[in-house]
Amino acid sequence: MESTHPHDAQVSVVVIGYDDAAHVTDAVRSALAQGGVVREVIAVDDRSTDGSPALLAALAADEPRVRVIPRTVNSGGCGTPRNDGIDAAAAPYVMFLDSDDVLPPGAVEALLTAAVAHGVPVAAGLCVRRELPSGHEVPWQPELYARPALVPHPSERPRLAHDTLCVNKLYRTDFLREHGIRFPDGRFPYEDFVFSARVLAAGPGIALVPETVYVWHVRRSAARLSISLDRAGVDNWKARMEATRQAYEILSQAGEKRLARAARTTFLDRGLRMYTRELPLRDAGYRREWWTLTRAFLADFDEADLAQASVPGRVVAQVVLAAEEPRDLDRLKALAARPARLTPPYATAADGTPVWAADLPEVRLEHLLHRPVRHLPVTIAAHLRPRVGGTRLRLHLHELYGRMENARPTAVEVTFTPRDGASTSRTYTAPLRRDAGSGGWSGESAVDLAALGAGTWDLRLTLHCADGARCETTAHAVPGTGLLSRRALPSLRHGVLLVQPYATHSGALALRLAPGVRGAASVLVRRLRRLLHRT
Repeated sequence: MESTHPHDAQVSVVVIGYDDAAHVTDAVRSALAQGGVVREVIAVDDRSTDGSPALLAALAADEPRVRVIPRTVNSGGCGTPRNDGIDAAAAPYVMFLDSDDVLPPGAVEALLTAAVAHGVPVAAGLCVRRELPSGHEVPWQPELYARPALVPHPSERPRLAHDTLCVNKLYRTDFLREHGIRFPDGRFPYEDFVFSARVLAAGPGIALVPETVYVWHVRRSAARLSISLDRAGVDNWKARMEATRQAYEILSQAGEKRLARAARTTFLDRGLRMYTRELPLRDAGYRREWWTLTRAFLADFDEADLAQASVPGRVVAQVVLAAEEPRDLDRLKALAARPARLTPPYATAADGTPVWAADLPEVRLEHLLHRPVRHLPVTIAAHLRPRVGGTRLRLHLHELYGRMENARPTAVEVTFTPRDGASTSRTYTAPLRRDAGSGGWSGESAVDLAALGAGTWDLRLTLHCADGARCETTAHAVPGTGLLSRRALPSLRHGVLLVQPYATHSGALALRLAPGVRGAASVLVRRLRRLLHRT
């Protein structure tokens, strides 16, 4: 007689999709590959018009664990199909998976083991955002999942409200049903904000595991962008604020004041900073409407809400509240970056207190006088001039209200990091010298571009000071004639090297390299295709 695993057939995985024939099969198969722990894969098709229904039907014909629920009317969002999955789930536990993502091996087993061992209705694990096609991975809220933990009640760890995802978690099915926890129906972007708040408001014990349990695929060049990437219209921002408002109200009404405040902190530290970085990319009409909407939304935040946020998120909010019209967008973009950079001018009030601007003295920056050097939003301006005779990276560290003078900066360690993770990072050191004319510090280093290799490279800087303090930041791209232009350089190693220094959305300096004639030609072809696509 065969023995059975105690966790066999305990989980329903709900896969939702709409017109995603290119990826839905991989999603379903990743759920089936979890093994016997998965009783069923419920594939809810939201009235697809491509080949998705046929693919799902074929999967169901070959695999009895696949159950297809075809919707007769498109819901317009992700919430309604997931609710259909909750209603249909036959297993004791349920998990959610989007059609363009995958579950890594062992994900369901890791979550279920933790939930059963601790006797709790919710288990959560690490999600990674995988950029495609590069494969570069960034962990989501890694601080929460650094080690296994049991949280008896969400209020004991308010940071749980920062993880607004629903897909990196396992839920006991009867827990969701007994508490009436559902997603908002219909067209409701950021529906998981509201769902997650309803889960936390119910006060479950939550088991946390360090294993990666969900792979969130990020396809920035997709013909149809995901909700999280489709931020060009102001309606997306309205939806994010509305979802945050509802999450805050749900938690407040449940008496969870700390969790409610954490929901607002998440808005300031994540949403506000992200959209602020993109403001310079938008037209004047968008900026004005965004600014007006944001001021109205932030008007309900109290001082305690702002105080809980990171310094960059708090200062951005204070500037928006203090100014009736959009202003200082490039400075705000740099401050909203990760790591934050505070660029000149460095104004002071009449009493010498650091302030955002002379005409906005109410936005005070006195915290800069006391924060450890490692947490200061230092700005190191950088420009890279690719030349035939040798490329040099020039840096300039700005003084910051006397903090740099006290720390006595000595050098900047510059690490060129490949964005795709495939190549080896390279590090150079630029000794610093006092620049009497500017009141800051300058330095430079030779850079061997040919040794870097093809791809996109980010510059990570570590400022070293004589007192042992260190501060990590990014290089602030210096605009100017010829500084951010493409150049083709002769190369003994590659024949030709196409070099493109550029500023990222947050204003940081980055570098694209295409070694060899073939590499340079491929870059030009891709650029031509992008231009044709835009027209």
